[in-house]
Amino acid sequence: MHKESLYHRPINNFAYAYNQETLHIVLQTKKNDLKSANLIYGDPYEWIDKTWKKESLAMTKSGSTALHDFWFAEVKPEFKRMRYAFHCSDLSESCFYTEKGIFSFVPEDIANYFCFPFINSIDVFTPPSWVKDTIWYQIFPERFANGDSTNDPAGALPWGSAEPTPANMFGGDFQGVIDHLDHLRELGVNGIYFTPIFKANSNHKYDTIDYMEIDPQFGDKETFRLLVKECHARGIRVMLDAVFNHSGYFFEPFQDVLKNQEKSKYKEWFHIWDFPLVTEPRPNYDTFAFVPSMPKLNTEHPKVKKYLLDVARYWTKEFDIDGWRLDVANEVDHAFWRDFRRVVKEIKPDTYILGEIWHDSMPWLEGDQFDAVMNYPFTNAVIDYFGKHTIQTDTFTHMINEVNHMYPKNVNEVSFNLLDSHDTSRILTLAEGNAERVKLMYLFQLTFTGSPCIYYGDEIGMDGGEDPECRACMIWDEKEQDRELFQYIQRLIQFRKTNLSHAGEFRFLDREDSSELLVYERTSADIRYIFILNNRDTAVELDLDQWIGTDDKSVTDHNLLEDCTSSVSRSDKLAAYGFKILEVSR
Repeated sequence: MHKESLYHRPINNFAYAYNQETLHIVLQTKKNDLKSANLIYGDPYEWIDKTWKKESLAMTKSGSTALHDFWFAEVKPEFKRMRYAFHCSDLSESCFYTEKGIFSFVPEDIANYFCFPFINSIDVFTPPSWVKDTIWYQIFPERFANGDSTNDPAGALPWGSAEPTPANMFGGDFQGVIDHLDHLRELGVNGIYFTPIFKANSNHKYDTIDYMEIDPQFGDKETFRLLVKECHARGIRVMLDAVFNHSGYFFEPFQDVLKNQEKSKYKEWFHIWDFPLVTEPRPNYDTFAFVPSMPKLNTEHPKVKKYLLDVARYWTKEFDIDGWRLDVANEVDHAFWRDFRRVVKEIKPDTYILGEIWHDSMPWLEGDQFDAVMNYPFTNAVIDYFGKHTIQTDTFTHMINEVNHMYPKNVNEVSFNLLDSHDTSRILTLAEGNAERVKLMYLFQLTFTGSPCIYYGDEIGMDGGEDPECRACMIWDEKEQDRELFQYIQRLIQFRKTNLSHAGEFRFLDREDSSELLVYERTSADIRYIFILNNRDTAVELDLDQWIGTDDKSVTDHNLLEDCTSSVSRSDKLAAYGFKILEVSR
């Protein structure tokens, strides 16, 4: 046994309160090292004849990566507190892993054991419950639809008449979104994530001029209020994009600093190194990614903090929005985000707070800042496996298992799982134009845990490389749309809503051979949904007995392509890029 590989800390994703009565405990070990792991636990104050009363619970292997296995236990301590250790065994020896070290015997001194002091309800991570059942649709407002030509910006081009560039405009607006809400309802999405809508100089609006005003090319506040109302009438939530890390070049306080330099009353609103300000070859003030037109805001400054928190308070309260996506969230101080959460949740407790962070985000996901982050580790794994074919199945399962064990389960359940966005190439382009690969991406995304997001136009087969190509005008002529893809995603969304809303655990299933089949399941109390995906361009023979038990009562095949169900033969053939969805009754 590799005892040096045993790892646990009683915090974050290794020990947490899933709800007000349940603890989740995770142990990390060397891959394929242990044959079993048991949780030894008890209440620290429960003794019988001076002997501490302990219980033992078998842990389950919840997943593996290239280097590690993860063991999981769910416990409901009677008095909401617990001391615990791990009994680890391989084929030749066993040991007891505790906070104070590793023992060959059960240590009697309770001070050796890991401690979860108490489940305080205020400390339990409680994201908005509605997010679990939300399928998001990301809209880049300037490129979705032009519903009101009277507010077109100067020089706006006819819709779709040119390739997108970093500077050109086509007049997309709120009225255009209102005009096409039924397209979203028909698809089945029930949440819209808008990239920034506030007054700015660019087509992307990440260079804010005025955080309290709608950009006039999108409409006015009353039009936006109507948009939110129309969305809510259709059961669609609305999430706005907040750019609080940096402002735009024409933000009034920054213009004042440019004009008055060190005499400006706003000079401490930014991170200025020295005066006078210079922009070339590199700015002498902190910015987003060295971009001179995006000066970084000093969110520690009381007046900056008050201004931005007033912005959050105003849009949440006055327009009844449902969520905030926070741009470049990892570069803003934690104290600001704690205050941001308090302000927003006091107005609307079930507001969804989503951070844009591309790396391990545990420091922001402890219940005092964000509800979720954009799940780019998930994105990268799905793109590399299904789209680019640069990794094998085992590597993909390791990457997804890593994702599943980065955060607590109640975080994963509301994680924002995207395939592409305004910051990346579109998935059809990443999949080399192969729509069958794209279908497998959507199948995995929409049957995985978390809250999936579709980037506008992907559902009808739009393609495009990196920015600005991924920001083309939405295609509204149905003759130019991939309606088969649209109907496929529509059916998949309906399957998710009907069958997976209460499905619990996700796990990959072993394969008896070394084929490149991907097999996983979602389970509930009496039903297993087994998903078998063939991520290659040749057909493969199937032997379903390795995944369907002899005690299973019945097996049904869900045929999404033909929108029907049928009985299942235990041996079958799976076409190139084909898949099966099996419903197994226990």
